[in-house]
Amino acid sequence: MTHPLDRRTVLRGFAAGAAGIALSSRPSGTAAAAPVAPANPSPLIFHSPPMAPFVDELPPLPVIGGSRLDIDAVSATHRFHRDFAPAPTLAYSGMDYLGPTIEAQRGAPTTVRFVNRITTHPLASDMDMSLSHVTGSDRTDPPTSFHMHGGATPPDSDGNPMQLSRRGQGNVHHFPNSQEAAHLWYHDHAMGITRLNVYAGLAGTYLLRDEFDTGRADNPLGLPAGEFELPMVLQEKIFTADGRQSGRSTPIVPQGGWEGGAVGDVGLVNGVVWPQLTVARGLYRLRLINAASFSVWHLFFSNRMRFWVIGTDGGLLDAPVPTTSLRLTPAERVDILVDFGALAPGTTVELRNDERPPFQAAILGEVAMPLFCRFRVGHARGFTGGVPTRLRGGPRLPAPLPPVERPHQVRNLTISQPYELRDPPAIMTLNNLRYSDPQIEMPRQGATEVWNLINITPDPHPIHIHLVMFRVLGRRPLRTVDYQLAHPQPPVGIKWTPSPEGFYAGPLSPPAPWEAGWKDTVRVDGGTVTQIVVRFPTADELGFDPDATFSAAPTIGPPTPAPSAVNPMAPMAGMHDMTGHATTDRLQGYVWHCHLLDHEDHDMMLRYRTIA
Repeated sequence: MTHPLDRRTVLRGFAAGAAGIALSSRPSGTAAAAPVAPANPSPLIFHSPPMAPFVDELPPLPVIGGSRLDIDAVSATHRFHRDFAPAPTLAYSGMDYLGPTIEAQRGAPTTVRFVNRITTHPLASDMDMSLSHVTGSDRTDPPTSFHMHGGATPPDSDGNPMQLSRRGQGNVHHFPNSQEAAHLWYHDHAMGITRLNVYAGLAGTYLLRDEFDTGRADNPLGLPAGEFELPMVLQEKIFTADGRQSGRSTPIVPQGGWEGGAVGDVGLVNGVVWPQLTVARGLYRLRLINAASFSVWHLFFSNRMRFWVIGTDGGLLDAPVPTTSLRLTPAERVDILVDFGALAPGTTVELRNDERPPFQAAILGEVAMPLFCRFRVGHARGFTGGVPTRLRGGPRLPAPLPPVERPHQVRNLTISQPYELRDPPAIMTLNNLRYSDPQIEMPRQGATEVWNLINITPDPHPIHIHLVMFRVLGRRPLRTVDYQLAHPQPPVGIKWTPSPEGFYAGPLSPPAPWEAGWKDTVRVDGGTVTQIVVRFPTADELGFDPDATFSAAPTIGPPTPAPSAVNPMAPMAGMHDMTGHATTDRLQGYVWHCHLLDHEDHDMMLRYRTIA
């Protein structure tokens, strides 16, 4: 019996010839307005057709709010670029791609009634039936799960990947909004097909406001507001010749096979390819999110001008951090101030990226997607206030960030990419386990822990933990070969989390200054141990029991019939109880996972519980 190779296996086979393949260089200057196409297209990857940049305006995302919202996931069509016809997509709440920006107030709960109304999935043929919990019915009746990323949310409202809703079904989600102001986001989290649902359009921004960061022009922080505050959902894609979204990146992997992640060659902002925006001469607040499935980006402006980071995933920093560039992984958010008032009218400046793809992807010919959008400076005068000197710890300001807490214990967790005789052969694992394995982490409520995220792969992995915010201590290089020789990795399904002590290759490097605030997603570089400090809140602090059990069944719409066929490669258990016995009707706890969505789907996601 033969097994088609996944992309990573093929990449390793091409390693011997890698020296002759040219990689992308750092872009500079201003992109031409002529159609952009790859300079040396590789036959080993698919390429988008040439597209002219800056021919479409950057669209604002509509804003909704209120204590009760109805949000549906729907099939739609959307025009990504002026020169292409509308293409099939998925979307939220009446939009034709992505979802509206939800604004909420701290202390004022939001109830979302979510219903899956998807009729057809634009990427149904790309679903891999060998992945965990994926069945043939997913192609014709795709499931969804509504997740509020970064929210301190009750477990039955968190969007558990096994709490699936099919056509006509849904759930009521309760969001306490008890956190301070932050840039959260919502997206699909359905088991095994998250990458395809999000790529097709199921993502949106959630801005939580408070008495300091009000979003109004008279906010105490003196920040730009209204038209001068722009949520920007950044993505990259590959398009087919007729302008449809491509769920595939290489002809080496057959359609319907999992690839492991792909670098797009076209940049999008708010659902539009390489848009342009005319800005007033003044300060702007840009709320950026990396909503890509795979790529880490090194972001900068084409004139290398300075900007200021004022916040990250969980809210504001103590003071603005000046920089000319930053790295952003999938799911990370960054809140920046940009001064267009320093530029003359008519000046154009682009938001760019020059992060090279991982080595394995570069061997196939993948290069950095270089461009997101262009800003053209107009004559109008904009926001006239300056960059604040402080954001926390002063009159009419929120309290400063607290010192990093002293941990009660250290927990070692591993990130690896083992192989098996299966189709596809690669598995992306945490702790060498599959999602359904019972050996889960169970930190105590109220405990503060150091998590050593031990990445023995060569690639960066953004690790996201549901429910909590954490602080980054830093990253330390690891002698991965020595580490693995001393602790041979067992077969997948056996927990493997050896201590990295004695195998470090250098000292701890502190996080970038702009990473000093609250985070829910952290970049774990290849061959490093990334240390974070996590405090797990108690039920009293949260106002709900984070360890409560809840039903896997949807609460809206008809009940889900029993599956007619079960994938023998993928156990259908929703969870295991403490004795290891499989259960299908009750769920408990949260998940932590890699936010490279292809990795999350297979099988770089585990459950965890916080116990009293």
